[in-house]
Amino acid sequence: MKVTVVMDCTPEEARAFLGLPDVQPMQAAMMDQLQGKMMANIDKFSPESLMQSWFTFDPKMGERFQEMFLNMANLGTRPKEKK
Repeated sequence: MKVTVVMDCTPEEARAFLGLPDVQPMQAAMMDQLQGKMMANIDKFSPESLMQSWFTFDPKMGERFQEMFLNMANLGTRPKEKK
């Protein structure tokens, strides 16, 4: 025997019918808090601050990046070997 039940209700009505709590106020508060933290720290993710943090870790990091990019560029222009 197969029984199919079709309910036409909103998500809020379904949660209330099943006795689940309404979490929308908590979700709104968490999103506001998350947005506040993101806006407070947005300047840490600017290209200038990222480069500064990367290069202060190792003073020769700039040279290493340059070597890496040169090596990658040379891979595509490497002369073909004779067989």
